[in-house]
Amino acid sequence: MANILVVGPHPDDQELGMGGTIINLAQQGHNILLLDVTNGEPTPYGTPEQRKIEWDNAAKILGVKRQLLGLKNREVQHTLEARHAMAAVIRQHQADIIFLPFEEDAHPDHRAVTRIVEDARFDAKLTQTDIPGEPIYPRWLIYYYCTHLRWVADPTFCLDITPHIEQKIESIKAYGTQFVIPEKNRKIVDWLRNMNAYMGSRIGTEYAEPFFTKEPLGLTGIDQMIGV
Repeated sequence: MANILVVGPHPDDQELGMGGTIINLAQQGHNILLLDVTNGEPTPYGTPEQRKIEWDNAAKILGVKRQLLGLKNREVQHTLEARHAMAAVIRQHQADIIFLPFEEDAHPDHRAVTRIVEDARFDAKLTQTDIPGEPIYPRWLIYYYCTHLRWVADPTFCLDITPHIEQKIESIKAYGTQFVIPEKNRKIVDWLRNMNAYMGSRIGTEYAEPFFTKEPLGLTGIDQMIGV
């Protein structure tokens, strides 16, 4: 089983982008940690206290652990300090695989987090440093899509989440201040279901989540691929 770190700029990004895959990986027995870089506040209907209740409930629905890095929402910057804080979590979790936001995004926090994680992967392997924990170089960086741009993802691969789509939607609705109380945001949940259905149709399943890698994936045979 693998140690998997799923990094989100704000609580709910991981659920939106890859909630079904998180559920699937957790049920397979992998050691999964969700890392929220910020607490996501302020928002029109939320508070830090309510947001914590929501992200704890979402983590229970997904069946995983969660941790807060504590950078400031709306002001995340790609700094050496932020890189080393991220590298410390990578070492603490001894992450084999890291999921992070896709790099093209309209939200400055998302773009900054992607750069922080990419560089922290390198920092985490260093010796002769004050970063706490045992050095490790995660084998994989896998990008998930939770973008604020109006464009369709062009993924490297998609993962079938058909058995987990309703549980994924439940985890998103756990964020009542974000997707239930604000009427205009309720349509995001419907759009997301439709997008996952479209991605599923690309690989011959009912629902799927898209992912991107910059490094080649290895297969032992074509039997590991599912047809359309």
